[in-house]
Amino acid sequence: MNDVASIEPRPAATVLLLRDGDAGLEVLMVTRNVASDFASGALVFPGGRVDAADAEPEMLARCREVAGVSERSLAFRVAAVRETFEEAHVLLARPRGEDRLLSAEQLASLERDIGRQLGRGAEFADLVRSGEIELATDRLVPFAHWITPVGPPKRFDTHFFLARAPLDQVAAHDGREAVEAVWIAPHHAIAESEARRVTLVFATRMNLIKLDRSVTTADALDAARVDAIVTVCPELVDAPEGKLLRIPAAAGYGITEMPANLTARAWVPRGTGTL
Repeated sequence: MNDVASIEPRPAATVLLLRDGDAGLEVLMVTRNVASDFASGALVFPGGRVDAADAEPEMLARCREVAGVSERSLAFRVAAVRETFEEAHVLLARPRGEDRLLSAEQLASLERDIGRQLGRGAEFADLVRSGEIELATDRLVPFAHWITPVGPPKRFDTHFFLARAPLDQVAAHDGREAVEAVWIAPHHAIAESEARRVTLVFATRMNLIKLDRSVTTADALDAARVDAIVTVCPELVDAPEGKLLRIPAAAGYGITEMPANLTARAWVPRGTGTL
């Protein structure tokens, strides 16, 4: 058995995909399959771990350059784009040589063409290798950085990004890791959690609280571009009123403590960690 203190966090990336709905800012969220070994049944943002393929030179060469971003950091952005496509079928990419994002019609046409060539459904890597698209990694705006504390059998070093959703691509869950995809106002997702109608893990809940300060997509993106990002590694502490989850005030969430029973744990940990 591994010593929990020796478990290294796995690199991961998550996207808060945004649009302006009739009632204001909405974010795309997916419901995790109850069979999942992480955040089972929870309402989450599309995301997952960074794969080795996300950092391959061939993949990085298909990214729009981002000033000041290293190849390692660019791999997090590739993972964010990939996971959004795999879990919600929204692809943050451009037709080669163009500035506008892929339309739903263009994405469907490309998938059909590649599917006919390969005799199977087109996967993310197939779309990139086609040479017909460029990943819109420059459209991702850093929003938060959370690290799973010591305790769970798996830990993640997760970078959260904001991105404006392509205008006409329609989100659809993959039916495996994600069993539902919904557009929802941040405050509504929090209210649903408080009413025990949905499950939110701590990092998701806190980032919804942060996002809910913005009224529109433009507001959220503008705020994220100027806000400093402070790494958050939550602590579970004992207090007279019960167990509390604590994060640093410098992280800018406006909340530093929350009763642990108000949020779900992504894992049933062997120690005391939660995220």
